[in-house]
Amino acid sequence: MGGVTIWLVRHAKAGSRSAWSGEDSDRPLVPKGFNQAETIADQLAGEPVTRVLSSPSLRCQQTVAPLARTLGLTVEVHDALDEGHGPRGALELIDLLASSGVDAVLCSHGDVIPEVLDQLARRGVNLDEPGRCAKGSIWQLDVRSGSVASGTYGQPA
Repeated sequence: MGGVTIWLVRHAKAGSRSAWSGEDSDRPLVPKGFNQAETIADQLAGEPVTRVLSSPSLRCQQTVAPLARTLGLTVEVHDALDEGHGPRGALELIDLLASSGVDAVLCSHGDVIPEVLDQLARRGVNLDEPGRCAKGSIWQLDVRSGSVASGTYGQPA
């Protein structure tokens, strides 16, 4: 098995936490964030993506919705990708997708993604720019023999 890719996307630009009075999980993207989401869709539309997964947070779902729509897929919501959940569940999800040979896009948060990358680095995965995780950025995780072998950072959309 080879040639599988998992793209780990940090949600696009959302409104300020301090200016938002509702539940944080309902905080939407701002206009710049919607533009970033469209750019992400354009960047990944030609890839062999078969699943699009997201944190339950609205801003994550809005980030990958244009891509899912373009590909004719549904955004699958997974609690493991939610803010504050730490890396364990997200890593288990990545490992499952990698071992199953599934090309997928996962959208998560600025607290989860760096922890996932740190754990991957501890496993010996070669990451070209460890610690980078700007809003709207994409980590391309290359899978070889059923597990993540390397990761390449993509600048924000």
